[in-house]
Amino acid sequence: MRRHREFHHSQRIGWLRAAVLGANDGILSTASLVVGVAAATAARQEVLVAGVAGLVAGALSMAAGEYVSVSSQADTEQADLARERTELATQPKAEEDELTEIYVRRGLDAELARTVAQQLMAKDALAAHARDELGFTEELTARPLQAALTSAATFAVGAGVPVLTILLAPLRTLGLTVSAVSLMCLIALGAIAARAGGASTAVGAARVAFWGAVAMAATALVGRVFGTAIG
Repeated sequence: MRRHREFHHSQRIGWLRAAVLGANDGILSTASLVVGVAAATAARQEVLVAGVAGLVAGALSMAAGEYVSVSSQADTEQADLARERTELATQPKAEEDELTEIYVRRGLDAELARTVAQQLMAKDALAAHARDELGFTEELTARPLQAALTSAATFAVGAGVPVLTILLAPLRTLGLTVSAVSLMCLIALGAIAARAGGASTAVGAARVAFWGAVAMAATALVGRVFGTAIG
């Protein structure tokens, strides 16, 4: 008998969230920083130093933030599993009743729900309760190190776009070129992420483009105002 295999977009949610967040932040935060500095100074070297510093600091910050955040989630999951393990050892009948009630609420009759609960608990009681009572699944399990490395790597790749543009763009249109290139990359990223998640590519691209344009315009204004005031 041929096995029927299905693919669901939710299977990508763990790595997709960290990857998209990292790349988007890498492009947007570094480009905004570069555009602001470029509006305040005409020296390519100063703009480049700011861009590289933003890349390094941002990648490390993303890694640390994701690791701490996802570690907290992992700690909570482990605490819940430890509590469930204790309850299964000390109150097995109550846990069976609890699982039966869950299946009844999902539409099974009481007798069938009891049979299903007993059979699943006989095979792997903790896995059954983790999935059906706590809502833990393999796809959504917290993985702190994976999230941290993914965020740092994708941030660095994203931040590399405006940094590379600094080296190649004409000096007199540096800020404008960085903005345009970064905005196009943000639009592409938003569309790709939306498609990977099964959502509308147009909505995903427009959403990222809007906030990217707002951020870069705001930092350009700040750089222009403070650069003029200091100069």
